[in-house]
Amino acid sequence: MALCALSAAGVLRIATTTFMLQWTHSVEKIPWQEDWQMTPAGFVLTQARIQGSGAGMEPPEGAVLRDGWYHYVPKIPPRQELVLAASGETVSGWKLCANGQCHELGTTAEQPIKITQCK
Repeated sequence: MALCALSAAGVLRIATTTFMLQWTHSVEKIPWQEDWQMTPAGFVLTQARIQGSGAGMEPPEGAVLRDGWYHYVPKIPPRQELVLAASGETVSGWKLCANGQCHELGTTAEQPIKITQCK
C-alpha cells in the first residue's frame, strides 16, 4: 500500500500502511499528533496526542497524561481521504511522518492538501 499527498507542489508518494500527522495549533501554539493506519476500509485514526490544553481544545474524556502528552483514542469512522488546510497563516505547516522520515506540507498558502490511498 502507498499513500499519496496531493498539493500544489505535486504528488508525494510514500510506500507505507501507517503514518503520523503533526501540527501546531494556530492560536494556542500547542503541538498535536495523530497516528493513522491505512486499511481496506480507509484511513483509521488509531491514536492521538496533545501536549497541553487551551481554549476550546481540552483533551477528551479518558485521555491519559504520559511524558507531557495527553494520549487518547478518537472514536471516528474510517476516512476515504484526509484534507489538510494550507493557509500559510499558521505558525507551521503539517508534518507527515512515515518510515522514519518526515515531510513538511502546507507551509505556504495553497489549495488544501489531500491525502489518499494511491491507486
